[in-house]
Amino acid sequence: MTKALNILLAGFGGQGILFAGKVIAYAGLMDGMEVSWLPSYGPEMRGGTANCSVCLSEVPIGSPQVVTPDVLVAMNIPSLDKFVDAVVPGGMILVDSSLIDKKVERSDIKTIYIPATKIAEDNGFKGMANMIMVGKLFAEANFCSEESLDKGILKSVPPKKEKLIDANRGAVKVGRES
Repeated sequence: MTKALNILLAGFGGQGILFAGKVIAYAGLMDGMEVSWLPSYGPEMRGGTANCSVCLSEVPIGSPQVVTPDVLVAMNIPSLDKFVDAVVPGGMILVDSSLIDKKVERSDIKTIYIPATKIAEDNGFKGMANMIMVGKLFAEANFCSEESLDKGILKSVPPKKEKLIDANRGAVKVGRES
């Protein structure tokens, strides 16, 4: 990993954007990095817009707000439209191509199209497209160790939903291999 990685995850409320950001943040924390996690969502939350700024750094973080992301994870068209131009040159965009049928027109960034929603459904992980995207991001950006990513999942899944730990692990694995 570079000295710092600024990630912006964005989509509709209910897609698990904030949860995915939390998993990434905890994974960085488990690797001993400086971390910030800043959720942002509309008043409707479920169905409204949601985004999450995650900063992973080897040095102190000046601001938790990601204005110019190194990585954008876009889970819907409004999020892609809103943030595509903010990604730094040389950065990366992960697009859920199951829900976004347009192409990124920038040539100064790496764009990865992954049909995360379809992959999740096809593999028995309905509702876990967010974790498919986390797995793909892990494969592309190597933002933490494999062990720390697993610890991030364990830390993020609340005790009352512990039966979902293995499904989250499975979705991340499928995303990594996609």
